[in-house]
Amino acid sequence: MKWSLFALLIGFCLDCLIGDPHGLPHPVVAIGRLITLLERGFRRLFPKTKAGEIAAGACVWVVTVFVSTAVPAAVLGICMRVSVWLRLIVESVMCYQVLAARSLQDESMRVYTALKTGTLLQAQQAVSMIVGRDTKRLDAAGVARAAVETVAENTSDGVIAPLLYLCIGGAPLGFFYKAVNTMDSMLGYVEPPYKNIGLVPAKMDDVLNFIPARLSALFLLSAGFFLRLDVKNGWRIFRRDRYRHASPNSAQTESVCAGLLGLRLAGDAWYHGVLHKKEFIGDAKREIAFEDIPRTCKLMYAAATLALAVCCGVKAFFCF
Repeated sequence: MKWSLFALLIGFCLDCLIGDPHGLPHPVVAIGRLITLLERGFRRLFPKTKAGEIAAGACVWVVTVFVSTAVPAAVLGICMRVSVWLRLIVESVMCYQVLAARSLQDESMRVYTALKTGTLLQAQQAVSMIVGRDTKRLDAAGVARAAVETVAENTSDGVIAPLLYLCIGGAPLGFFYKAVNTMDSMLGYVEPPYKNIGLVPAKMDDVLNFIPARLSALFLLSAGFFLRLDVKNGWRIFRRDRYRHASPNSAQTESVCAGLLGLRLAGDAWYHGVLHKKEFIGDAKREIAFEDIPRTCKLMYAAATLALAVCCGVKAFFCF
């Protein structure tokens, strides 16, 4: 277990330093291709009824999480037979690949740069890379708000939740979580053709993120204290608005971020040409600014660092 602790620390540092360079192979891409392959296969295998599609989605979930967990576990087992140092190196790289703090910052800062120095169309194209909504209808403020919301929500999904699972079960459990999260991103829609086949992946993602999302909100509040943000308002908005979302988890971190920054987030959004009515999160103490994107990234990194310190402290207590 102590080697997993060192691997987690090294992986976090690697993510902060180099992120996810474009063009390099990534395990999540392989997981995505596996999901697509399994979806097509099980759609053909099961009847095209509601029950059949739900069963197909359940099979996709089981096979994907099994493969995504078993493969890294087997690789680490082989490495351990060769050398403990080889295992440390390989698991460090795996931990790095599970985390997404730097890539989240890089992609959101591309939106910020486009808003500051480019055109609205360039900003819409940049934000379309990190959100699922239709972006062509967004004005500059809407683009900035979408970027802030994405960083706030993915502080849990992309950074702190993976940290927690890596802390508990090393790289295999980290990839288990990553597979579940990727399935939700690909299949967890409420519109056809994913409404039924995506039901199990979406619900399992809700289950696995239930505790991490709430812990992430607390880490964000703690980070807000160190960054001298309005923690009192952050706590107030968190308590009031943390369930103003279709997902039981997404608004946990969004509400804290909205309160700390004094912003109103969320609201109606277009997805695949359909308008979805959504409640607002937070109070508009001021208008959103382009600078709120780097502010949210700074908040994300501060919360992630606190989460890492707590995870490593707890793991060290049981390992040494």
